[in-house]
Amino acid sequence: MTPARGHLVWDWNGTLLNDLSLVVASTNVAFASVGGPAVTADEHRVRFRRPIADYYAEVLGRAVDDEAFGRLDRTFHDAYRTGLTTCELAHDAGVAMAAWPGSQSLLSMWFHEELVPTVHTYGLTGHFTRVDGLRASVGGDRKAESLRAHLAELGVHGRDVVLIGDSVDDADAAVSVGGRAVLYTGGFTDPARLRDSGHPVADTLTEAVTLAATLP
Repeated sequence: MTPARGHLVWDWNGTLLNDLSLVVASTNVAFASVGGPAVTADEHRVRFRRPIADYYAEVLGRAVDDEAFGRLDRTFHDAYRTGLTTCELAHDAGVAMAAWPGSQSLLSMWFHEELVPTVHTYGLTGHFTRVDGLRASVGGDRKAESLRAHLAELGVHGRDVVLIGDSVDDADAAVSVGGRAVLYTGGFTDPARLRDSGHPVADTLTEAVTLAATLP
C-alpha cells in the first residue's frame, strides 16, 4: 500500500518508548520536592497536558511560574535519567516501524543531546531520516513549533505527514502544519481523552501504522 501521506513522524516518550511508569515515578519525585501529593498512573493519564507547568499547577494547587517550573523540571529529569535503563520499547515498536512503507522520522520533546544517543542504544537510528529532540534547557511546552522546525529541516510539507503520538498535543501539532495524527492509547494519556479528541485512535502501534496508511 502507498499511503496518501508519505512521511510518518513518530513521538518517542510514551509511544515508541514504554516509559509511563518511570515518568509517573519521576513526576512524583518532583512533586514531593515541593511538598506536593503523589499521583497514580491513572491520575497522571487523566490530568497530564502541555504546557506541563499547567498540569503541575493543577496538581499542586498553586501557580507554577517559570522559575518554579524550571526547578521542578530539573528534579523530574534527574530522577528520569536514573531510571531510564529500566525502560523498554513498546512491544510492537519494531514491527510497526518496519510496516510503514514511506519515510519516517522521530520528534521528541525530550532533550536532543540525550535523545540521539538513547535512540542509537535501542538500535533504531537507521529507521529514521531525522531525529530531533528539544534544543532548550527547560522542557514542558507544546509540540507545534518543534514540529514545524523538524519538517522544515526535512524539507517535508505538512500535508504529506502523519504523526503517531500518545497525546492530544501531538494531534494539535500535526493539525497546525496541515498534517494528520493517529493517537496511541498505550502512553501518557487516558484513552477516553484521546477518543474524545476526534482523531483516529489505536491500541497498538501496528494498528496505528495501519490507520496512518489509510488517512487521506
